[in-house]
Amino acid sequence: MSVKRSRRTRYFRHVLAKSTSSPAPRVETDALMSRLFARSPLVRQHPSWYFSLRFNSTVAHPFNFHIGVSWAPKPPDPELTRFHTAFSADSQLGKWRDGMLVRPRRSLPKDAGEDFFCHTEARPFVAVLLHLSLTPCIDAQWLGGSPQRFDHQGVAFGVADGVGGWVDSGVDPSLFAQALMFYAHNYSHDSWAGEPEIDPTQDHGQHEDVRGREMTPYECLDLAYHRVLEEQLVEAGSSTACLLTLNSSSGVLRSANLGDSGYLIIRSSSVIYREPTQTHYFNCPLQLTKYPESASFNKYYLDLPSAAAQHETKLRHGDIVIAYTDGLSDNVFPTELVAICSLIARAGGPEGEQVQFMANRIVQYAQACMRDRKRASPFERDAAREGISYRGGKVDE
Repeated sequence: MSVKRSRRTRYFRHVLAKSTSSPAPRVETDALMSRLFARSPLVRQHPSWYFSLRFNSTVAHPFNFHIGVSWAPKPPDPELTRFHTAFSADSQLGKWRDGMLVRPRRSLPKDAGEDFFCHTEARPFVAVLLHLSLTPCIDAQWLGGSPQRFDHQGVAFGVADGVGGWVDSGVDPSLFAQALMFYAHNYSHDSWAGEPEIDPTQDHGQHEDVRGREMTPYECLDLAYHRVLEEQLVEAGSSTACLLTLNSSSGVLRSANLGDSGYLIIRSSSVIYREPTQTHYFNCPLQLTKYPESASFNKYYLDLPSAAAQHETKLRHGDIVIAYTDGLSDNVFPTELVAICSLIARAGGPEGEQVQFMANRIVQYAQACMRDRKRASPFERDAAREGISYRGGKVDE
């Protein structure tokens, strides 16, 4: 479907991975989840990212956005928590982190473990909406009972999975991932200089007014990574990264992915695209890395943003995009994601609540799967292909 400026309203849904907690129960979806959970005890404390994003068309801009996110860390390990040295709440990074973790329900975790995320509309909002763009959940209930609609040129979002192995070197793995998303957020937030009425990344005649420029996900990732290398508050660390942009004028999705995080697109109850993983070998993904200046490390696997896979596609009416870190993809099969999203979509309800409900239910299911040793998981099947014996799910953020 080509995106045109018309008076017809079109809908597009976007979903991004890892979450917890659920809104009001629904009979049909609860029945499905009961079946999905039949062989897996529900573990409510620890899973994976889940962003959700949905947009509606307007005459000026084909797409607007509804945004939501939930999360949960892994169970705390007393032997490892002594290495957790969070950014100060008074620092710029700490204030941004805490703003991203604000949620309308106080029962959700106050940290996201070693993974993190970012989301920003491509142009700053007025004060109240700017606050909401930094707060990773925008839905009808939180905003006072009425759906909110926004006009902007695009949205950028991403996830990063901090590499836990740095704990063995006395480094908090979460800091690198948080800083990478912080700088990606900043660059994406300022990536439009004005309000273009056409896609500025395409060729146009010299008389057309093209104000602003859309920063590609690769450019954003490259800039953010080099800022982390200069960041004195981050001594060392590594993470995977997946950054995406959605152009609200054209409906074009662009992505840059490095490592085993990724995303998939659901269209008409089928997965039409899934981002391939990038690994050096089994369970060793490509990762952006910062080494301590005072120590010598084996830098054989030093990956750079230039290794990121780039992709571009045009989204259609009704598409669902799910971006994730491996806490979701190691435990939930794509067909299960399709089943959950399809059932919730059929149940209806306000759009913002519906998309957030998808996020909540998917992560609840991931929580159950990662603790179930009797159910075959995607991670188990991948291990079997490498001749490795592993049973059940894999606990992760």
